Amino acid sequence: MTIDPQQLSDAARNSKAWPYEEAKRLAKRYPGGKDGPVIFETGYGPSGLPHIGTFNEVLRTTMVRHAYEELMGYKPEDGRTRLIAFSDDMDGMRKVPDNVPQPQMLAEHLGKPLSRIPNPFDTDDESFAAHNNAMLRRFLDHYGFDYDFISAADRYNGGAFDEQLRNVLRNFHAIMGIMLPTLREERRQTYSPVLPISEKNGVVLQVPVEVVDADAGIIRFTDHEGETIEQSILSGKSKLQWKVDFAMRWVALGVDYEMSGKDHTDTVVQSGRIAQVLGGRRPEGMIYEMFLDANGEKISKSKGNGLSIDEWLAYGSRESLAFYIYREPKKAKNLHVGAVPRAVDEYWQFRGNYADQPLDKQLGNPVHHIHGGKVPSATLPLTYGLLLNLVSLPGVQDKHIAWKFVQRYAPGTSPESEPELDELIGLAVNYARDFVVPGLERRAPTEMEAKALADLDAELAGVDPATSAEEIQNIVFEVGKRYEFASLRDWFRALYETLLGSEQGPRMGSFIALYGVEESRKLIAEALESAK
Repeated sequence: MTIDPQQLSDAARNSKAWPYEEAKRLAKRYPGGKDGPVIFETGYGPSGLPHIGTFNEVLRTTMVRHAYEELMGYKPEDGRTRLIAFSDDMDGMRKVPDNVPQPQMLAEHLGKPLSRIPNPFDTDDESFAAHNNAMLRRFLDHYGFDYDFISAADRYNGGAFDEQLRNVLRNFHAIMGIMLPTLREERRQTYSPVLPISEKNGVVLQVPVEVVDADAGIIRFTDHEGETIEQSILSGKSKLQWKVDFAMRWVALGVDYEMSGKDHTDTVVQSGRIAQVLGGRRPEGMIYEMFLDANGEKISKSKGNGLSIDEWLAYGSRESLAFYIYREPKKAKNLHVGAVPRAVDEYWQFRGNYADQPLDKQLGNPVHHIHGGKVPSATLPLTYGLLLNLVSLPGVQDKHIAWKFVQRYAPGTSPESEPELDELIGLAVNYARDFVVPGLERRAPTEMEAKALADLDAELAGVDPATSAEEIQNIVFEVGKRYEFASLRDWFRALYETLLGSEQGPRMGSFIALYGVEESRKLIAEALESAK
């Protein structure tokens, strides 16, 4: 269905969904519109490989970009917005990462810009940073992001940042006035907004500097050997301190929007003040909360306590990860494998509701932002949770076997006609194998539970295999009402624990319809046998 752009724009202005709230602040930044494209930026440090935080930031920024286009009535092909993926590959390597080859070779180049460190990987990339930049671009391309890649090294070395570097020297004392009060006394003694790169050993030097000639880009400093050096900072001969670098980059590239994690709150404030000194403006941007691990601790790459994007995608779809990332960005969330099943099912629930919702509700639906307004119409005949219960059973822990049950439950489906369902079955098999089956332990029913199970078996004996899940659910309800369970919840818990080996489970009507009446009766027979 094609929506009138003006109608969409009006609805977007009234929407409270967070991407539109961010977009509205951008719209206020340029009440009459901007002459050139509105620039969105995400930053990446190529000292390591792309990870789930990279995906998180690019995805959320892309959502705001799309929301802004809808708000303003722009079409993507008009080129009125642009997303820059910026690699800070002029940063000096502070330590050798744990997960890279040839660590001893890399250790010999500590302190040098990442773009000037040899490539330890078995690839043709010319440097360590070039390899990781290529990984980033493949990563972003794989997920279909629309972006322009910019390398800090290319801009520094090629002279594109030279005018802003001169600008930093012209405003050297004002920048020092912003930064020094934020530093410890010891750090103040060595701090400089500009980090010269030694012409002797190629290391990014952390030394105080003196401005000799701002317009010529000349500074003076004492190097590691005690020699006083006068050197240009232009054309790749220096690197700015990171808070100053943020500000310079915002001004040089005309960045209008960049979001940051909560741990960079102070950076955003100080860099914003420096950007103003340089004659620019701090970009708009959301401060988002950080992900936590299963124990509620902040995720750290060095600790390895987080969930990688590959780990999520081994058990859940890409859309489910996008759904999880979309929800409540300003609230800390636990990112662990146990969050996958719920995220998958909630994504499909919201997607199933989308087509029948009025426009204002659609714009508040997470799937609108996940799919850039082009939400697929296909739905699923069953939930991921139900699939997990199915493929956790003995003899069904195989994708091809699971499909036989699914096709009986949903005639006319096939791996070819339902590729998303096919993917989901495979993911459910993975999750059940690794996290569900090892913890399953069916208990024997109590005396009353055994009577109720026998009663349910007798009722199912007369049920046609084609009976609907809803009708079977009613039968299960009615059987439970005949016995003195404290509540029907206890009846269903007994079914889960004695038949499936878990404290929680699916709607039993749906499960029996999927697994099959006769197969379900065999589960009941096994439970009754264990009670003898």
